Amino acid sequence: MLRSNFRRQVWRPSLVRAGLLGQLAESGPFKFRATWPDRDGVEWSAEFTTEREAVDCLATKAAGGLRFHDLRHCYATWLVSAGVPVNVVQAVMGHEQASTTLNRYTHTPADFHESVRRAFGGSADDPLTTVEDPQFGGKPIEGENSP
Repeated sequence: MLRSNFRRQVWRPSLVRAGLLGQLAESGPFKFRATWPDRDGVEWSAEFTTEREAVDCLATKAAGGLRFHDLRHCYATWLVSAGVPVNVVQAVMGHEQASTTLNRYTHTPADFHESVRRAFGGSADDPLTTVEDPQFGGKPIEGENSP
């Protein structure tokens, strides 16, 4: 199957059904409402008599969404976060350089502060337990053992 056909026939409709691309709601018997944002953030909606028509509309018109290639980034990040050695992840991903794996394919997980605290024991005296993080509105990050 050509990549463009896979994207159009399989991938984008799967994103719609998973709730990751627009919204699809049954609005009555034989009525399905599709709601989606365009590239400018303007929200559009339309009503259809079949779910398939609504899914096809969302898959075609909704902006954004997860690309199939993004799964490689997720996979690499999950492996590294799970403690798989970088050289093993590099081999699995088929990269010549470990730096490609780390710099391009792995991303900081949302719970990285917790992982760092656990690595240092997460004590209340640990400066990592009181680091102010802009991600959390500048509030101190509290460890498990903090008062």
